[in-house]
Amino acid sequence: MSNPYLSPTHVRAALAGLGLRPTRGMGQNFLIDADALASIVDAAELSRDDLAVEVGPGLGVLTWELVRRAGQVAAVELDKRLAARLRDEFARDPLTIIQADILRTPPADILAAAGRPPGAGYKLVANLPYAITQPVLRHFLEADAPPSLGVVLVQWEVAQRITAAPGDLSMLAHAIQFYAEPAVVAKVPARSFLPAPAVDSAVLRLRRRPAPPVAVDSVDGLFRLIKAAFLQTRKQLGNALPNGLAALGSPTPRETILAALHAAGVDPQRRAETVTLPEWAAVYRALGANT
Repeated sequence: MSNPYLSPTHVRAALAGLGLRPTRGMGQNFLIDADALASIVDAAELSRDDLAVEVGPGLGVLTWELVRRAGQVAAVELDKRLAARLRDEFARDPLTIIQADILRTPPADILAAAGRPPGAGYKLVANLPYAITQPVLRHFLEADAPPSLGVVLVQWEVAQRITAAPGDLSMLAHAIQFYAEPAVVAKVPARSFLPAPAVDSAVLRLRRRPAPPVAVDSVDGLFRLIKAAFLQTRKQLGNALPNGLAALGSPTPRETILAALHAAGVDPQRRAETVTLPEWAAVYRALGANT
């Protein structure tokens, strides 16, 4: 049986029946491309032993596939009308619907709602609303109960930033790459959605690291240092870091910062987008020894 939720006619009829007009603010772009859908589901490597957590299931196009691949699905939907419809449409399937704001719903609460213990494993599989992509990813990756694997449909530009290499690194790239190994699985054109967004999308796979790539005494402290440098990305580190730390309420003498950069083997004339996580960790440790 083919997925009925891929039909544009079905999507339009369902929206009309709910009196729902898709909005950009809610990120309501409904996937109607079978190839893109297959890319998401295949990349998730689901088995009947898995719990799949879906964010923003909408009308259920991805949900339909997940309940046929995973042993159990927990879906978090903000819109009350869509949540109620999903409960009716999937009443006989192993699906738990949670009507809530995902950013106010800890992953541990999702596990509890699905009847799973706090340390149970799960996979995040979702077509994420563009407006909240970054906070949702960090919400899951930084949680006490992170997913073992994430496969998400995101804006193409965001996927490129997340998977960037040295020379094009950003605060977002470091924030994601600290916890997971990201890879773009497929590019999804705008025409694959109803209504079509203004930009293309990407299927992004995030495989959780077994351990952080660097060891530091404070992850928050490390990212505070990185954030300080990215506040003025066009400036060289020798100037960007003193200004950035001061702006964040941690004024540090320039001489101290230059000494830390030298001790870490990082040229003060480099810019933040070229510095790797191991190099940032070395600067962080050296700076701690000099303050």
